Amino acid sequence: MKILMVYPSYPNTFWSFKYALKFVSKKASLPPLGLLTIATYLPKTWDVKLVDMNCEKLKDEDIKNADYVFISAMTVQRESSKEVIKKCNDFGIPVVAGGPLFTMEPDTFHDTVDYFVLGEGEDIMGDLIKDIENKKVKRYYVKTAFCDIAKTPVPKWDLLNLKWYASMSIQYSRGCPYNCEFCDIGALGGRVPRQKSAKQIIDEVQSLYDAGWRKSIFFVDDNFIGNKSKLKKDVLPALIEWQKSHRYPFTFYTEVSIDFADDDELMELMSQSGFDRVFVGIETPDPESLKEANKYQNIKHDLEKSINKIQSFGFEVQGGFIVGFDSDMPTIFKRQFDFIQNNGVVTAMVGLLNAPRGSQLYEKLRNENRLLGEMTGDNVDAMTNIIPKMDSKSLVSGYKSLVGLLYNPKNYYKRLKEFLSVYKVPNFPKSKISASEIGAFLKSIFLLGIFGKERKEYWKILTWSLFKKPKVFSKAVSFAIYGYHFRKVAEKLSKSEKKRVLSET
Repeated sequence: MKILMVYPSYPNTFWSFKYALKFVSKKASLPPLGLLTIATYLPKTWDVKLVDMNCEKLKDEDIKNADYVFISAMTVQRESSKEVIKKCNDFGIPVVAGGPLFTMEPDTFHDTVDYFVLGEGEDIMGDLIKDIENKKVKRYYVKTAFCDIAKTPVPKWDLLNLKWYASMSIQYSRGCPYNCEFCDIGALGGRVPRQKSAKQIIDEVQSLYDAGWRKSIFFVDDNFIGNKSKLKKDVLPALIEWQKSHRYPFTFYTEVSIDFADDDELMELMSQSGFDRVFVGIETPDPESLKEANKYQNIKHDLEKSINKIQSFGFEVQGGFIVGFDSDMPTIFKRQFDFIQNNGVVTAMVGLLNAPRGSQLYEKLRNENRLLGEMTGDNVDAMTNIIPKMDSKSLVSGYKSLVGLLYNPKNYYKRLKEFLSVYKVPNFPKSKISASEIGAFLKSIFLLGIFGKERKEYWKILTWSLFKKPKVFSKAVSFAIYGYHFRKVAEKLSKSEKKRVLSET
């Protein structure tokens, strides 16, 4: 049996790091972990090929030579998925579709996808494989209960060209104990977090090490700290021991909730494990909007103190922010800017409020006739599938101005220096500087230091870090490169706003 696995392309978004990837000669930020996991269930006698369209072109011959095409995608990959499925339809090759996009929107693809895997795939694969072998494949394979991920095997890394990626990814848990109104994680992963064992995590880390990987690893968990006691008792001590015995070949990053700041022991253990970045859904400094979003874990915390405390333990706090809540006043754009700027949140992903399928917000707004179709999944396209309470033109214009201000070089480098000034450099051994990192630095001198709009700020931060805090010099270079990507994304938004104004005049 010949199986072609396809991961559709995603547009140039905030998290795509498209403009930054060329500095390190990489093609994509992260690999398609879902497909790599599902691939482990397929019989070894089957011929399996994976095409990540973010790294290589999908060839017609690849489709024609397949017995089945397996496709998995997220919402942001909807348009690319449609194009892939149409090609398969044209060549008469049956499509098996699974993952978040198809689980939440099977009706969107009802006329084009042959077979659906709805829900988590692990417990479904046995029946699907048997039916494929017997040529009796059913239209739908549905798993309503959440699976036991303690039985999930190590992803099939040998399907990848590791050199194409800036980071690898593994998963420790699924689900989140919180119930934010705008979030669909409850529908996709449940509100009772499920975890893998410490042995599973060490096996996955070891498998990447054995495959030759030596860079960063993203724990893709929606909330890594959903079960703090298990982390502190089993998983983190095992990671620390492994990292020490291998001289810290990896750095880790993940997503956490703001209550991370409440647990000094947890922060210390994660730092010792090699974690140096955490993404936190901060959303907004406005308490009324937080109440509206059912984000009570944030209301209970002093957000500024929590961010500063997390930073003091050696973590970069990457923040998620939202504008467009019903409670938002026109002053929200300045409030968001001041909050982000004053707290040194260098990487601030600001998006318009959207309602994904599966969220409480989606159902509420559908009942209020305030939905404008489906969300795009692109976090910086200035699009929303919600009819907002604020004047829509003012909302979009204010949003674009906010992003532009945040990633204006002067403002970006100012909060970068603010962060690096308080950043606690980890005390574990650093891996040797790679050739690609040296190349990235040289490219940054050329593109940013000589020809870039940020050249003045670029040299100021490098000079400051070299003489005042040399241990953060490499961080300063990395952030400068990230800043270039964010600036280009912001400029793209600004151009679209100018076109809108011109068209209206």
